[in-house]
Amino acid sequence: MDCQISALQKARASYQPKLPPALRAGNVKVVLGAPTESASDQEEIKKLFPHTYGQPVATLAEGDGSLSTAPLKVGVVLSGGQAPGGHNVIAGLFDALKAANPESRLFGFLKGPGGIIKGKYKELTSDVIDRYRNTGGFDMIMSGRDKIEKPEDLAACKANLEQMGLDGLVIVGGDDSNTNAAVLAEYLRAQDCPTCVIGVPKTIDGDMKNEQIETSFGFDTAAKTYSELIGNIERDATSAVKYWHFVRLMGRAASHVTLECALQTHPNITLISEEVQAKGTTLAEIVDYIVDIVVKRAAAGKNYGVLLVPEGLVEFIPDFKVMIDELSTILGRDEQYLRSLPDHSERVQYLNTQLSAESAQVYNSLPAPIQDVLLTRDSHGNVPLSQVETERLLIDLVSDKIRLMKARGETNAKFSPLSHFFGYEGRCAAPSNFDADYTYSLGYAAAQLIRGGLTGYTVNVQNVTKPVDQWKAGGTPVTMMLNLEKRKGKMVPVIKKALVDLDGKPFKVFAENRDKWALEDHYIFPGPIQYFGPAEVCDAPTMTLALEKK
Repeated sequence: MDCQISALQKARASYQPKLPPALRAGNVKVVLGAPTESASDQEEIKKLFPHTYGQPVATLAEGDGSLSTAPLKVGVVLSGGQAPGGHNVIAGLFDALKAANPESRLFGFLKGPGGIIKGKYKELTSDVIDRYRNTGGFDMIMSGRDKIEKPEDLAACKANLEQMGLDGLVIVGGDDSNTNAAVLAEYLRAQDCPTCVIGVPKTIDGDMKNEQIETSFGFDTAAKTYSELIGNIERDATSAVKYWHFVRLMGRAASHVTLECALQTHPNITLISEEVQAKGTTLAEIVDYIVDIVVKRAAAGKNYGVLLVPEGLVEFIPDFKVMIDELSTILGRDEQYLRSLPDHSERVQYLNTQLSAESAQVYNSLPAPIQDVLLTRDSHGNVPLSQVETERLLIDLVSDKIRLMKARGETNAKFSPLSHFFGYEGRCAAPSNFDADYTYSLGYAAAQLIRGGLTGYTVNVQNVTKPVDQWKAGGTPVTMMLNLEKRKGKMVPVIKKALVDLDGKPFKVFAENRDKWALEDHYIFPGPIQYFGPAEVCDAPTMTLALEKK
């Protein structure tokens, strides 16, 4: 039985993504700039990457026929969480290779980096590629979260790449995956393996960006998908006029998604993790802030509202973080004893004798189910904060405070909360026109970097707030973006995550308006992603990007 596809997928299959002028030209050349240095820790990183450190920034320009037109064999792998547009990276890579020489071949490693280590792959022909053009998901070759770090894994990758005779390998992933690409590129060059390694910046969290990389792909589509849902909820809130909706959004390490959705939809309350950390805001102060707005809206006859919170908020709350650190120490020492206690109340009683007074107060303020979660540890020995449903935690604490205020006669607010988590709903959406064009250009440009013999680079496309005719493509040496950070107790090279800039234009616009949005209904209803129609409706980038480049 033939697989059926939707009417939209049929229409989108014929969409031809737009390319920057240099990539549309029949000939492309690589223009190299001056040598570069790492973001920080220059001497240490230079020692770790002696064969690839200091490489120049590369720019792609209309060329002179200097790039190789020999048939190439290239591999591609999708690493980490899904992001809209991954299939178009592969399509752009495939089309560019075939345009340079129809005899070139592309191979997809299956289920992420583990496919490179194990030598699991399939050839990607036009029959395969054409079924996935402009579609969401990573299901063409699937993804995985393996890392190529151990000496035996690096050696296995080298053996498989040499056995396949690959001229290039494209690793599509976030900051960790692009760092991994740099490690592999360094290893292969040190071993005289000719395979070039190129990274592609992907993450819906939006935290892989810097002066060279303006945005990671997938962020545009995911934020627009979530904003549609939030707009629908806001419409429902003003229709039913009796519910408070607490919405948790993707973003453990950074709040870019939450900030972008706030700019697109104007909810009543938005919590930004980076601001909470910078101001030292306590959990109790966050609850008081929410309660104050709920009570004031109720006094104005509005027993409804919408709150946005990033999933990683609790990791940024100073007193919560101190409590977690203390709990980790206690669990490391007394976990067996705690497990031997017959019930939860006795465990709490024991913890109150071990925690500092401040941390005990925070722990005792939490609902019992979350207290229980915090007494477990994951496979790395860490308290599993990802299991804390932040929106439910806030609902419980706000409900308790409002009940207390009502008992004291301080408010008549009716607080009927509903919780939502928008996560996987945005990771595999059909890419917006922006992401469809951007990812296709990234893949097309990656092919040119491989044709130019470059390795240890992350491909970039810049000037993306302008029409595609003004986009510029090139490559950034991964070592240029590296710094040293402590991971699992030791200093390792990583690409620094970009957090929300509290001095940046996007946050400032939000901060200037949030008090007005809190008490009044300034909701915006973005509606679904539009693929066909005027450019201002279909092709606009995120508000974050537009404000940053304004």
